Amino acid sequence: MNDIRRSILWVVFGLSMVLIWDKWQIHNGHKPTFFPGAAPVTAPAASTSAPAASAADASLPAAAQSAAVAGGQSPAGAPSAVAQRFEVSTDVFKLAFNSEGGSLIGAQLLKHAEATGQSKDQSVQPFTLLRQDGEHIYVAQTGLIGGTFPTHKTPMTLVGAPGALADGQNELKVRFESAEVGGVKLVKTYTLTRGSYDIAVEHEVQNLGGQPVSPQLYVQLVRDGSKLSSDTPFYSTFTGPAVYTTEKKYQKVEFADIEKNKAEFVKSTSDGYVAMVQHYFASAWLLGDGVARDNFARKIDNNLFAVGSIAALKAIEPGQSERVQTRLFVGPQEEKVLETIAPGLELVKDYGWLTILAKPLYWLLEKIHGYVGNWGWAIVLLVVLIKAAFYWLNASAYRSMAKMKKINPRIMEMRERLKGNPQAMQQEMMKMYREEKVNPLGGCFPILIQIPVFIALYWVLLSSVEMRNAPWMAWITDLSSPDPFYILPLVMAVTTMIQTALNPLPPDPLQAKLMWLMPLMFSVMFFFFPSGLVLYWITNNVLTIAQQAVINKSMGVPLKFSMPKFT
Repeated sequence: MNDIRRSILWVVFGLSMVLIWDKWQIHNGHKPTFFPGAAPVTAPAASTSAPAASAADASLPAAAQSAAVAGGQSPAGAPSAVAQRFEVSTDVFKLAFNSEGGSLIGAQLLKHAEATGQSKDQSVQPFTLLRQDGEHIYVAQTGLIGGTFPTHKTPMTLVGAPGALADGQNELKVRFESAEVGGVKLVKTYTLTRGSYDIAVEHEVQNLGGQPVSPQLYVQLVRDGSKLSSDTPFYSTFTGPAVYTTEKKYQKVEFADIEKNKAEFVKSTSDGYVAMVQHYFASAWLLGDGVARDNFARKIDNNLFAVGSIAALKAIEPGQSERVQTRLFVGPQEEKVLETIAPGLELVKDYGWLTILAKPLYWLLEKIHGYVGNWGWAIVLLVVLIKAAFYWLNASAYRSMAKMKKINPRIMEMRERLKGNPQAMQQEMMKMYREEKVNPLGGCFPILIQIPVFIALYWVLLSSVEMRNAPWMAWITDLSSPDPFYILPLVMAVTTMIQTALNPLPPDPLQAKLMWLMPLMFSVMFFFFPSGLVLYWITNNVLTIAQQAVINKSMGVPLKFSMPKFT
């Protein structure tokens, strides 16, 4: 029975180790085994609304495919030699537009620093999300298909002069016009709003020819498939396309699945959005609800991928025009802001399968931050509240462990005495449990119940952009970066050892040694974890040690550390 109890305790520890293992799998190009928080969530294979890739491609006009592929005509996605670059600024953006297609090819987020862990006396460069240079490509493009119409490769003219959002000005419009192509002129107007990462993009399609036309509008995000520099062998987050529909909700698509033509997502819908996601930041194209569209995700060149939507326009008579309103989000994954832009957009901040627990935890964390004004102390107080909520449940588990530790010397003596008679050993052990009213499993189930909550909190802290460059105190100037002096990981290792020492040793010597070695190995991994995550774990350890020590003392269990013999 004691072995069963020990096995369940190892399961508790194993759930924590699985988080690290999944991150290692992702880093080496494999899919996670257990937790989908950093893995694609795909629609079920059997679905009439999400057909196989080949069927979806067949349902789209052939011109749609060539339009998507056109972005790959330059090997690295570089603009053509004759293209002009125009820069525009607001209070939150510094944007770069390309005269080739009027595409958005650069976006610096002025309220977010490029590097993490910077001190206040360092020169802070704004974070660059969209870019088109020799190192990376990540751009937003639109155009028309269904005929010889203007695409994102068509030269366009900027109307007016580029500039910046002036003081007292709430909106800034950037207007591009194409020449007539196939009797059609495309006018693209970006409307930038003060304080907003949500850009309104109007497409005006003018029929200047003598025949009716029925073009289709496509919007797409093109990005290289390179890993982020912030990823480590011990933790990484999802980077790649995502599709949201009310039918199948949030569906992530691996670059590798696109390359293998195995990507599964809802192809035809009349709501939702397409997005390109990375750690802390995202971009998304949003068409109006009720607008029928076909979603696509394709490889368009070596290590270059596109996700987008195609919407058919109604027939436009000669001399007439059609206006299509779209929106482009380019910015940080601030949950409250994303919720106000579009239904489901907050899901680009991905908590995986524990979203139902993670969202209220983030809400509570944010409320605490509103009072204390420091994300580090907000983490500490949140863990305190969670431990308080589970106080009586934990007390039950620790009382059971205290009883086990109290009789552990007798169990060890009995096992040594009866080691040649397993049956008698088992009977004697069960008798001892009955006499002492000890339930070997009593300490396991209360802890197992809490595991999902702490995993959910792990994802909240790992995913929240608010932790980025957020100071705690003294040397911790960025809760999203590892401790530069490794002080917190060392404290984490010490508290883990103390917590392990307070637990009763397994009767089996090998299990006892593993019980000490595995937490030590686990602690070493925290040397590479963000400071905010380590702080959360230290707080949990300290509270656990305090509660366990108090209970041991109240039950007359001497405060004696249990350590195995390693010789």
